[in-house]
Amino acid sequence: MAKIAFLGLGVMGYPMAGHLKAGGHDVTVYNRSAEKAAAWVKQHGGKSADTPASAAKDADIVFCCVGADKDLYAVTTGENGAFSGMKAGAVFVDNTTASADAARSLEAAARDHGLGFIDAPVSGGQAGAEGGKLTVMCGGDPAVFAKVEAAISCYAAKVVLVGPSGAGQLTKMVNQICIAGLVQALSEAINFGQRANLDMDKVLDVISGGAAQSWQMVNRGSTMTENAFDFGFALDWMIKDLGMCLQEAHANGSSLPVTALVAQYYAQLSDRGYGRNDTSALIRLLR
Repeated sequence: MAKIAFLGLGVMGYPMAGHLKAGGHDVTVYNRSAEKAAAWVKQHGGKSADTPASAAKDADIVFCCVGADKDLYAVTTGENGAFSGMKAGAVFVDNTTASADAARSLEAAARDHGLGFIDAPVSGGQAGAEGGKLTVMCGGDPAVFAKVEAAISCYAAKVVLVGPSGAGQLTKMVNQICIAGLVQALSEAINFGQRANLDMDKVLDVISGGAAQSWQMVNRGSTMTENAFDFGFALDWMIKDLGMCLQEAHANGSSLPVTALVAQYYAQLSDRGYGRNDTSALIRLLR
């Protein structure tokens, strides 16, 4: 059993922290909204704290799942940030989808404080978080990773150290690039099939057994045909993620024409008021 702090109790963080508590760990939570932290404690037990620093005090591992780079810096190196409260030798595990630059700079700041740091963005969405079946892609020092792998496994089906600091975030970018193209292709296919008056339940059933099969098809195909788009990962978050992908591509000289186009489509949907729809709402633009 480890003494753990968890910072950020959103759609993903709330159940992830719950799995850590269910795994037998001593968990203290922090959330900007104290009401959310109080609700988590009422449901799971454990304790809550008023600041990231107080939550992190004496913790062996501090987990974090917040919105973006600015939120991550606020809970780590900002006023009453976790780094100021953590004991020497403790490890900060960042599950936020953030930039690789943020991961590298915070890993360096953690070392200056005598701490370990692992960037560990996740994939699997709200359902994966609630089921404890997330995929976690990690960057950092192998010796530091070894200290936290077992705890991460409380909410994950797959945990892999991909490379040095920043590699986890870069891998998440690869993941989001793949998803963007897949969802656009699936949107076009379903819209085509519906306009051809096909029974899309039967179509998806048969083609999901062949080469066209994907997680998106199996988990979102039928809901897309039904115009249901309330499945956790808001497309506004995808806009943020794809923006980071495009910035990194500019820096490393890679070309992302499909990703750039899909990012524009998501921006159009957000402008039309669909920003809280999940990413499968791309099909709305075709209807």
